[in-house]
Amino acid sequence: MGQPIAVLRRSSPRAGVVRYELNRNLTGMGHERYRAGEEIRGHRPADELARRLFARGGIEAVHVYGHTVTVELAEADDSGIADIIRDLYQYWVPGREVPADEELMAQAG
Repeated sequence: MGQPIAVLRRSSPRAGVVRYELNRNLTGMGHERYRAGEEIRGHRPADELARRLFARGGIEAVHVYGHTVTVELAEADDSGIADIIRDLYQYWVPGREVPADEELMAQAG
């Protein structure tokens, strides 16, 4: 369920910075900035993406503006970042068990 996001990686003239252009707008016209070690309180798509990117490790900061995600790397390796972005809206993946209706109703009530 869900649709993968199309992701295009763009290099930056600044060392340690990588930009990703998406086919989905994550913030509208707002800028969202996140730094490693700071609490992310929101539940919007940009907030969830930042949580997932920081959980990967090796990232100092994330900036999201519209359909552009800019990542400041703590390490030179950016492997796996495009996959994390691509799968942001994937709610079901092979191997994941779908919860029974009873489980979902118990969580909702």
